[in-house]
Amino acid sequence: MARSEDGPDRAHTPPDSVSDLTVEALGSLSKALETVERARGQLYGFHQLTGSADLELDRAVALLREAGHGDWADRVETEVLGRNVIPGHWTFQIVESYNSTYYEPFRALERQALEALADGRDHLYEAAMKEARRTTGHPDHTASPS
Repeated sequence: MARSEDGPDRAHTPPDSVSDLTVEALGSLSKALETVERARGQLYGFHQLTGSADLELDRAVALLREAGHGDWADRVETEVLGRNVIPGHWTFQIVESYNSTYYEPFRALERQALEALADGRDHLYEAAMKEARRTTGHPDHTASPS
């Protein structure tokens, strides 16, 4: 697809040899990776929230001791504080395993597919969708930033 004066730039136009079905497939692959990015963010949220809760237990233990409930302070300290969230794992280990086992290989494969099938051009599906939905010539529907 040749770029018109008010059309997508070369980086967002598929090479001539790339079919619409390939663009759609790459768009689907990228959409799946975007979902994984969101899941990874949730995992980091889980990691940070669990860590914050564990650190707050220090305060709870101190307050229980100050209030004269040393037995409860001891229980919190020995039964929950610093406990694994799943056998053998703190949350940072879950994050590390997710990153190395799933996220990084997925991300690398998506990048390799874009390089091999579309000359490394990203967001081709979205660029085509933008082109189909915008009003050519309208100042707020331009194809690219000025």
